[in-house]
Amino acid sequence: MTSNDGASASIAERVRKLLAMAERTTNPDEADAFSAKAAELIARHRLTPEALRPPDPDQLALREVVIGRGAYVRARLALLVAVATPHGGFVTFRSTDAGTVATVCGHRSDLDAIAVLYTSLLAQMSARAAQQHRATGAATQRWRRSFMFGFAHQIEEMLRRAHANAVADASSDDLLPALRARDAAVREFASHELGPIVTARRAAPVGADAVRSGRAAANDVDIGRSRLGGRHAIGSGR
Repeated sequence: MTSNDGASASIAERVRKLLAMAERTTNPDEADAFSAKAAELIARHRLTPEALRPPDPDQLALREVVIGRGAYVRARLALLVAVATPHGGFVTFRSTDAGTVATVCGHRSDLDAIAVLYTSLLAQMSARAAQQHRATGAATQRWRRSFMFGFAHQIEEMLRRAHANAVADASSDDLLPALRARDAAVREFASHELGPIVTARRAAPVGADAVRSGRAAANDVDIGRSRLGGRHAIGSGR
């Protein structure tokens, strides 16, 4: 997708939201204002009816996630992988002038679920890690880093168990082959769009106690107690 294509898609999404707001509101003035703004964007950017059609949720796509810089980059990346993998996403990353940027490949419906869940869990993980203090700044940083790895690993285990249980509960004998084909399609698409992909060595935490503390903290977080992106609700992990 070119930058122009990306900008058009963003504008089209904005138009769809404005039209949806115009339909939902009971205030005629608000409805007119939303509709007028949508019409202005359509005319200014010459959007076609095809461009305004909602994207196919089963379409394969790439979505970038800025991971940033600093001592906790690999821990944040581990959390993204922990969320993406059980949801059928495939994660790669690269270094840029803005820091580490991850690319998640998957079906659009899965990418939406991954984005919502990762954003929520990142905020919860960061807040809990910020409460961790040790005798020195360096010791605090090491502890927090290992704490975050433990948190991410526990989240991944919880999500994988939930996924395995959902598959086991399904009655269709065609589900497993379909899921394998879906995963294979994601990998093939990623390879086609991104070129050669090198497997990176998994970063290791350094403090066993901090990892255990992070795992314990992850047991209590909210990882989707209501349906998220068409998937079943997941409890607290206990």
